[in-house]
Amino acid sequence: MDFPKKLKEKIVEIVKKTMKIGKDDPRKIWHAFKVGLSLTLISLFYYYRPLYDGFGQSAIWAVLTVVVVFEFTAGATLSKCLNRGFATLTAGALGVGAKYFADLFGKEGEPIVLGILVFTLGALGTFTRFFPHMKRRYDYGILIFVLTFSMVTVSGYRVDKILELAHQRLSTILIGAATCMIVSLIVCPVWAGEDLHKLVYTHLEKLANFLEGFGSEYFIFSENDEIVKASNEGFLGAYKTVLNSKATEEALANFAWWEPGHGSFRLRHPWKQYLKIGVLARECACHLQALSGYFNSKPQVPSEFQKKIEEACTKMCIESSKVLKELAFSIKTMTQPSSSAAEIHLRHSKAAVDDFKSILAATETLLLSNKLDLLEIFPAITVASVLIDVINCIDKIFESVEDLSVQAHFKKAKNKEFSSSSPEKPPPQHQLLHRGIVKPVVDVDDVDSGGDFVAIEICSGGAALAGKAEVNPAVVKK
Repeated sequence: MDFPKKLKEKIVEIVKKTMKIGKDDPRKIWHAFKVGLSLTLISLFYYYRPLYDGFGQSAIWAVLTVVVVFEFTAGATLSKCLNRGFATLTAGALGVGAKYFADLFGKEGEPIVLGILVFTLGALGTFTRFFPHMKRRYDYGILIFVLTFSMVTVSGYRVDKILELAHQRLSTILIGAATCMIVSLIVCPVWAGEDLHKLVYTHLEKLANFLEGFGSEYFIFSENDEIVKASNEGFLGAYKTVLNSKATEEALANFAWWEPGHGSFRLRHPWKQYLKIGVLARECACHLQALSGYFNSKPQVPSEFQKKIEEACTKMCIESSKVLKELAFSIKTMTQPSSSAAEIHLRHSKAAVDDFKSILAATETLLLSNKLDLLEIFPAITVASVLIDVINCIDKIFESVEDLSVQAHFKKAKNKEFSSSSPEKPPPQHQLLHRGIVKPVVDVDDVDSGGDFVAIEICSGGAALAGKAEVNPAVVKK
């Protein structure tokens, strides 16, 4: 009796999930449309009689090719198409050559020679897949090479028209791969390079959000700990997605390598540099994971030492957060980080480290005289040392982003208020006096009583209160 109700609830749930997936990333809807369009175009080889007469049953290989090689991103589709095309072409040529070579040994020697060739190339091709570089970029091509060579060689032993068979299969596979590449590149292309670019600067923003939240909340001590935890659920888990991003970044970088130049990304864009930034971001995220543990176990009542280092540690967090945000903005807008405020905030964070070290040096005398308990200040010192490691890691990220900006020819920022070549400028001073003479108001009674009076003359060329003071003997009396 409950079946209709449960069925209705299940259908409503599926519809909601489908709408959510389409709303979160409309490109997935376009991807499904592109796959359907490619399959429809390839089906013409069966529906259109002249095409079917030319390829026959081998046209099914074009359909299989579309289903197998069409991926979500253009880079992944190009990678599979080119790997499959070159592997099929090479393996087909070698398979036909192996068939004619084995014919030279007669009917009895032909299967032996073919078996040896299949074993040799199959074993070598499989072993080649273990090389990291080959596995990363050409693994699918090597797999298709072994498959195609084995099929052509083994089936050619019983088929007389092997050359015609190889030509038909190769032609249909190439047609299917070409259809996939054209549709993927023309109809709403999804670029793996853009996804990698966005992923890297998004991770830096997440790290910055954690540091900003940690710096503003760690030294807040409240009797109601639930209020503090409730207000910080957002930033505490911001770094976790960064820790598990290695596989995604490497896959996107590999697919981006196959893509042609598009938009602001040139043909030989330095995708490897994004991987270096990703490695450093994960290293920074590991330090933040340690800070997260200390945040959850912070004491309710601060010690005297924690109060002393509060300003320095808070400054380290806030300035480090600003550095990461500036670097993320630099990657997002493809502008040079040296022309932004990132370097200035990095110097501020290092200055905060020096302040902490000065406080720690002053505390050392108290530890030696047993006036301070080491166990009491140990958690605070550990948190500060982790923050120092975070700043060192951010310094490396800054250098990697700067290298990326040079290799990728990032443009200079339009706002040149901050520059790495010039030190931070102090705020403009108020001009107190420009020129003139300051003369005392002389009271006759005071002069007669023998008071001291001085007339100060200000140089007219100075912009601030700078000049020389002269004693005017006419008004000075003893």
